[in-house]
Amino acid sequence: MPHLLIPSRQPVALSTLLVSALTLASACGAPVEAPEAAQSDAIAYEGARLIIGDGEVIENGTLVVEHDRLVSVGDESSVVVPDGAARVDLSGHTVMPAIIDTHVHLRETREERVEDLQRKAYYGVGVVLSLGRGVSEMAFTLRDEILPNAARYRTVGRGITAPEPGRTEVPSWITTEDEARAAVQALVPQNVDMVKIWVDDRGGQFDKLSPELYGAVIDEAHMHGLRVTAHVYTLEDAKGLLRAGLDAFAHGIRDMDVDDEVVQLFQERPDVMLVPNLPGRGVAADLSWLSGTIPADQLAEMQARSVDRPAAQEAFGIQARNLARLSTEGVTIGFGTDGGAGWSPHAEMEDMVLAGMSPADVLVAATGNSAAMLALDDLGTLAAGKSADFVVLEANPLDDITNTRHIADVYLRGEAVDRAALSAAWVGQ
Repeated sequence: MPHLLIPSRQPVALSTLLVSALTLASACGAPVEAPEAAQSDAIAYEGARLIIGDGEVIENGTLVVEHDRLVSVGDESSVVVPDGAARVDLSGHTVMPAIIDTHVHLRETREERVEDLQRKAYYGVGVVLSLGRGVSEMAFTLRDEILPNAARYRTVGRGITAPEPGRTEVPSWITTEDEARAAVQALVPQNVDMVKIWVDDRGGQFDKLSPELYGAVIDEAHMHGLRVTAHVYTLEDAKGLLRAGLDAFAHGIRDMDVDDEVVQLFQERPDVMLVPNLPGRGVAADLSWLSGTIPADQLAEMQARSVDRPAAQEAFGIQARNLARLSTEGVTIGFGTDGGAGWSPHAEMEDMVLAGMSPADVLVAATGNSAAMLALDDLGTLAAGKSADFVVLEANPLDDITNTRHIADVYLRGEAVDRAALSAAWVGQ
């Protein structure tokens, strides 16, 4: 564990001179006031490798935190630690910004949702965006709260889709352009973080949003200063959405390998964010690293279900190839998991590397890029003035992306998440 050091005392020679001066002043009859000890609320985290979140890495860095803010970040030799600051030795550790998960679906009650946010925080997530279930008054109240040991919560409110009878009535169903615009207008007073649309016929079960309808949604949203993210499945729909001015994709292209035309459309829209949300790889995996948050019997059941599934491997292959190509072609990649499990970001990051991205690029996607996607100006990178949301790792994820799972501490808003207490509660100890 990181080692806390007490602020150092003044050198003995200087202390001796000060005592002599005070004695002389007293002998001369001058009033004597005891010197005030240096006081500081700052904490300096020293000696760690700093992964900044924008691609920069500082091998021997220092973070200075005061209250909930980063006040100084840089190389050890360039950061001035305030007098009286506490010091935490992080030698041998790596520090990265807290993860931003831009695609989650959390449980329904307040108690369940708070627990989901705590599970995210336990695994180093600072903010989540709900893309489908955050429609209740409770969801918007929760968005404005700062909860201890929990990630921050954001929501799109009611998403927008074509009618899907028998499936879900949570989104707004639209069939005309007037309905499309009215659905967006209903979201404006709620100050939603993005607008979500679904463009998918669910395997031929329903009529999906037409270009005229999703074009009206995007146009209306932009008129009100809102950005739009889309659930998408096919290559052709992705092309249509790019032409219509979409801001982000909540999924990668899933029906076939991408072609030159869609690459060109992405390159014409460099601000568009692609959140790949890769599916499970369909291969047996060792899940023992989850033992801190899942009771042993449940973990054993999960492990038994972790088997090779050829159909899943094929689906993963399509999306992995598409991610690799689009990333190589310069498309901006964001990060999301399409689920509520606290640990899922670490599985997603591993999958993104296995698809062909470098660990460095995946970490930027999961931090700086995703913060930019959600317009979270005070998060996503380690920089002076930003919220002190960071993760202390015991090993370097640039060498092996699965090292993001080896967490020593998580700090949100300058406070350490009580991971031990959370773990004890969840596994029944």
